[in-house]
Amino acid sequence: MRILVLGAGGTGGYFGGRLAQAGVDVTFLVRPARAAQLAQDGLVIRSPLGDAAFPVQHVTADGLAALAAEKPFDLVMLSCKAYDLESSIGAIAPAVSSRTNVLPILNGLRHYTALDERFGRNAVLGGLCFISATKAPDGAVLHLAPAAKLTFGERDNTGASARVLALAAACVQANVDHLASDAIGQEQWVKYSFLTALAAGTCLMRADVGRIVGTDEGEAIMRGLYAECLAVAEAAGEPVPEKAQGIALGALTQAGSALKASMLRDLEAGQQVEAMQIVGDMRLRAREAGVLAPLLAVAYAHLQAYEASRAG
Repeated sequence: MRILVLGAGGTGGYFGGRLAQAGVDVTFLVRPARAAQLAQDGLVIRSPLGDAAFPVQHVTADGLAALAAEKPFDLVMLSCKAYDLESSIGAIAPAVSSRTNVLPILNGLRHYTALDERFGRNAVLGGLCFISATKAPDGAVLHLAPAAKLTFGERDNTGASARVLALAAACVQANVDHLASDAIGQEQWVKYSFLTALAAGTCLMRADVGRIVGTDEGEAIMRGLYAECLAVAEAAGEPVPEKAQGIALGALTQAGSALKASMLRDLEAGQQVEAMQIVGDMRLRAREAGVLAPLLAVAYAHLQAYEASRAG
């Protein structure tokens, strides 16, 4: 399997790096400065699962079309911030031929409409990941916690297709924790409902879970946010299983927990956030389904105010 990974930052750098480290044919599409860094130092991974440094194949935008024409890619792994989707679609387009599949591992669900319109629904797999990773100032990929899992599957729930099995085999080769799911829609809603509640709650309160639930009403607020997200999932025809609900609620209400959404980390750093693509989209889906979601509305208004302040 020949894979193109957009970027060599935290998420793409980790999963693409582990695949490349194991001998899978992986090329990273990067900017010129990152290309120079990779040429000099290789890809450096610092992880609880093992550090590594090794040379990787990489290409910049001006060389992508020729490279793809010479030897087409089987899969493009799309890992970017959701607000960079439009530019990312333009960046990978020269590599997407009639035989190429696209695997998005972005947060949320909003991106599928744009990907389907550009590449065709049949070319776009369902995907998500669980990982906490970032790129260090020196260019190393920092994997911050032991969890690192890819989940992917056919969006029409037809089972394990040849392309899904090929990607699963690559993950096995690289010892990457993964799930080739027959129900990717449900898997996506399990993550999306949890992620939205976590992002909405921790950003609204500007605090981690432990500090929130330590207040008088904090646990009730976190439970309320998650309940609103669960109601939207059910309205969408993808109810979250009780076991997954229990795991999520445990994480969202754990006393003393340092857990916070990556969106809050971005907000604390004064950076752009995926407000509309995660909390805003869930709020919109609630409104369209007739689901009352007052806590989501407040959380999204807070994020909109932050973005307005950031814009000056």
